Amino acid sequence: MRLIRPILAAAFLAHLAGAASALGSSGAYLAARHASYLNDFSQAAEYYTRALALDPSNPALMEAVITSDVNMGSLDRAVPVADHMADLGMNSQVAFMVQMADRAATGNYDAILTALDTSESVGALVDGLAKAWAYLGAGKVTEALAAFDAVASEEGLQSFALYQKAIALASVGDFEGADDILSGRAKGPLQATRRSVMAHAEVLSQLERPDAALALISDTMGSNPPPTFAAMVERLKAGETLQFDVVDGAAGGIGEVFHGVASALAGEAAPGYALLYARIAAYLNPDNIDAQLLCASLLEDMAQYDLAISAYDVVPRENPEFVSAELGRADALKEAGKTDAAVEALTQLAKTYPDLQIVQRQLGDTLRGLERYSEATGPYDRAIALVGTEQPADWTLYFSRGVTYERTDQWEKAEADFRHALRLSPAQPQVLNYLGYSMVERHEDLDEALDMIRRAVAAQPDDGYITDSLGWVYYRLGRYDKAVGQMERAAELMPTDPIINDHLGDVYWAVGRRMEAQFQWHRALSFGPEPDEADRIRRKLEVGLDKVLEQEGAKPLAVAKDG
Repeated sequence: MRLIRPILAAAFLAHLAGAASALGSSGAYLAARHASYLNDFSQAAEYYTRALALDPSNPALMEAVITSDVNMGSLDRAVPVADHMADLGMNSQVAFMVQMADRAATGNYDAILTALDTSESVGALVDGLAKAWAYLGAGKVTEALAAFDAVASEEGLQSFALYQKAIALASVGDFEGADDILSGRAKGPLQATRRSVMAHAEVLSQLERPDAALALISDTMGSNPPPTFAAMVERLKAGETLQFDVVDGAAGGIGEVFHGVASALAGEAAPGYALLYARIAAYLNPDNIDAQLLCASLLEDMAQYDLAISAYDVVPRENPEFVSAELGRADALKEAGKTDAAVEALTQLAKTYPDLQIVQRQLGDTLRGLERYSEATGPYDRAIALVGTEQPADWTLYFSRGVTYERTDQWEKAEADFRHALRLSPAQPQVLNYLGYSMVERHEDLDEALDMIRRAVAAQPDDGYITDSLGWVYYRLGRYDKAVGQMERAAELMPTDPIINDHLGDVYWAVGRRMEAQFQWHRALSFGPEPDEADRIRRKLEVGLDKVLEQEGAKPLAVAKDG
């Protein structure tokens, strides 16, 4: 390692020199900042490196290069920069994280211990547990256990530290000691997490207690467990002994520490910060699929869909989480604009796993979102066929299929599905609104439609589309004065929606507010309506709403008797 570090540092400095000669502009820093703002890690790393070439001793630029490289998944590229910062005597949390990961990956546990005994620090929690794992990696078991206990004695850290101690014991074959901790017998109950349940089930299997492992999974994961646990159940029932593989040695243990921190940060801190820890976790234990999926999820949150796709691709086909990863990959492909690839991925998945409802549902949802309604009906048919005893939550399947029928002019089938959805969930505002609005557009059962939409508005009073529906049914019933207030409210809630502004214009026209109607129609045009809607709005601006209705063979505007 002592020979490698100078070589890497020299290569890094040579890279900077090359970047400097190719730069020709100090705008690299601004470009890097912009790329960072967009979470474009690849571009950020490139431009920060160029900026660093002009100012090679700038610690902020070095940290930015390291952060961009790690978040991009190129931790090896970050190591020379981190080492260079150390050579210059600079303190940097992110540089220390990278050095710790590099030393763990190469088995240099003494270097980790030396660094932690001096000034290097990733943070109190990581430092203490990494030290314990480094002791274990260096063969100093007594010191390792004492270090785990020291962290566990700190307020608020007991459960996390004891979990780490338990998997450390299991990694060296002390399954009885691991079970004492994970069962809560040693220090009281631990907080159950996905990783701790997985570890405990494997420990119980190693102790030849398969029934206890099955009971644990059932109690914590329910009767329909996630794929990884379903696979464990299947193997346990087949009489297999589960290998303990949550971690494999001290490097994987340090990776588990980073994974735990990443999981705690996800949803609480900026996604890019949580991603640093998740990337290191995946780097130190590539078999930790949970860490890989966490990386992918965080990247999706930051709209880095190509990187998310790459992270999902890491999950092997034989892994129980492959289906979850493929569903995530398909979603990332769709968000990246690669819709044909997304549909193809889901289509192949649906063929391979025809009995998985979630796959059929997501294929249907994706096709429906792409307005490929006739293609979406089949996947929904298959998803509904997989429903056992219907539950209230199944309303979504019937509603979604109903939309595909309605959009392909199969109204009787659509209405049947919408009403079935309401039988499952009678107060569902989405269904009430969609069915009610469709009935209004078809001029059918307007009083029933009005009741449905009123109930939908009462359930979701701040939904602009539903409020628009209520205004529109009043308009269809000729209750124009009532329609005005609802349409104005809808336009307040969704001021740039072309349809809502168009509707408000129609209502203004109906009550004689002609100039305001024309103003709203002009606004509707400015918000980019569909071509056929835009043509109709232009005709209203040219000849007025009454003439357009006459040309269309519709009934003229007339106030209802009951107002």
